[in-house]
Amino acid sequence: MDSNKYLDDISEIKNMMSRSSRFISLSGISGILAGCYAIVGAGFAYMRLKEVSSANYEGLSGRSSALWGNDIIKDLAVIAISVIVLAVVTGIILTVKKAKKSGEKMWDISSRRLVLNFLLPLLTGGAFCLALIQYGVAGLVAPATLVFYGLACINASKYTMRDIRYMGLAFIIIGLISTQFIGYGLYFWALGFGVCHIVYGALMHFKYDRK
Repeated sequence: MDSNKYLDDISEIKNMMSRSSRFISLSGISGILAGCYAIVGAGFAYMRLKEVSSANYEGLSGRSSALWGNDIIKDLAVIAISVIVLAVVTGIILTVKKAKKSGEKMWDISSRRLVLNFLLPLLTGGAFCLALIQYGVAGLVAPATLVFYGLACINASKYTMRDIRYMGLAFIIIGLISTQFIGYGLYFWALGFGVCHIVYGALMHFKYDRK
């Protein structure tokens, strides 16, 4: 009996240590909504690209100088930034709400480590994508965003739910496959940032949020 109690105490201590080193208040619903925003954004991007060159539409191949003029790049940037802002604001609001409900601090050492380890690969990828656009290799922007986002998720998973690393791996795989289908990057982008986020968010909601 004492032996069982001792093992239970050790298990509880390990759980407390794990909770103290990990930020576990990420909201599954925010992942679902982020995926929805991404799909809507991809729809707007598709319509904008089709509007610019309906007769010679090449998706994200980057082979048409007319397609990738300053105006279209600005429009796509506005769409992308809008999706990111909506996803981040929604994520913060729902995560704060979940953290308060579970009694977890929103901004502590674990959440700071999470943000830092997530941003490093993400910002590196953003700079790399700007270089691709600068040198006219726009066809690799979608694959690059998917791969670097996947790396960011894997890097951040050390400080939050480990399930995120599997989503990160899915992003990397989708990104690498999309490098072999230049011209269809927008569809792979929607698959990754849209469908994967929705699936992941739903799994996390039913696995953690409903407890």
